[in-house]
Amino acid sequence: MLITAPGGPDVLQGRRVPIPMPADDELQIRVHAAGINRHDCNQRQRGPTPAHSDIPGLEVAGVVMAVGSRVTGWAMGDKVCALTDGGGYAQYAVAPATHAFHVPTGLDLVAAAALPEALFTVWHNFFNVAALGPGESVLIHGGTSGVGAIAIQLLKALGHRVFATCGSERKVATAEQLGATRAFNYHEDDFAEGVLAATARRGVDVILDMSGGRYSVPNVRALARRGRLVHLSPGKGADFQVPLRDLMAKEAKVTGSLLRGLPNEEKTLIAHRLRDVAWPLVASGAVRPLIHGTWPLGDAARAHATMELGDHVGKLVLDCQSTDALATAQRAR
Repeated sequence: MLITAPGGPDVLQGRRVPIPMPADDELQIRVHAAGINRHDCNQRQRGPTPAHSDIPGLEVAGVVMAVGSRVTGWAMGDKVCALTDGGGYAQYAVAPATHAFHVPTGLDLVAAAALPEALFTVWHNFFNVAALGPGESVLIHGGTSGVGAIAIQLLKALGHRVFATCGSERKVATAEQLGATRAFNYHEDDFAEGVLAATARRGVDVILDMSGGRYSVPNVRALARRGRLVHLSPGKGADFQVPLRDLMAKEAKVTGSLLRGLPNEEKTLIAHRLRDVAWPLVASGAVRPLIHGTWPLGDAARAHATMELGDHVGKLVLDCQSTDALATAQRAR
């Protein structure tokens, strides 16, 4: 499914293209499922660009079909999930072997496809960017998003106290079921006051915000002294604006990150840490993706429309081996 022009979900169109061949350090994967991320929608809205593949999709799961000449530890037929630099909305994709993970027994490929982007994002932002330390507490905006759901489970398993915000009472209940100490409905609750009340007025050490600058003032209020606020998205609302004195009083750090632009070497280091720390929790079932629903590959436009409504709970995933809808999309062209 290619991005054929800047615009809404309907610019995603099915095409037949050559099967990608792996470089020396890559795996060729027959894609069974591909995770959908907000970045895919943003890329679609901007339209095709020489910087990235016109085929969106930053994470896949499937079966290894070919192995690059310098790759070790992988064989044809292995079940795999991987972080890709685009190309996931397809029946075949390639990915660096160092960004790939063996799918553990008991984890189906739909669930596996929902893991790489979220795990890389959570690890990089909390442990690399924010330098989250042992016993520190966090607040996650969007607690039932694909990233938020994984973050709650992983950080709780690692001994961190986790708070979250969500957009409905149903999502609040889900976040708390996932392990959040307390979740707040950002439409109704004063989450900053709730966090302060639950932490004896201390606040949290790290906040992960996916909504842009909308909550700049309450975010800083909810931070502990020397807390860190990390942004994942510029959002569509206000820019970051707070009274400078408030930042100075907290000695707060405000930053952000873009995962896709990280050098492959840095992503490889993140993958090493995920294999050591997070993957055993995935294998044991302590960390599992929350799946909202699946769509055939040819219905990627409908899946994007669902994501942009914002009512989903958990991850949206494409079934990339469903050929009927893809053929329908091609005939429509």
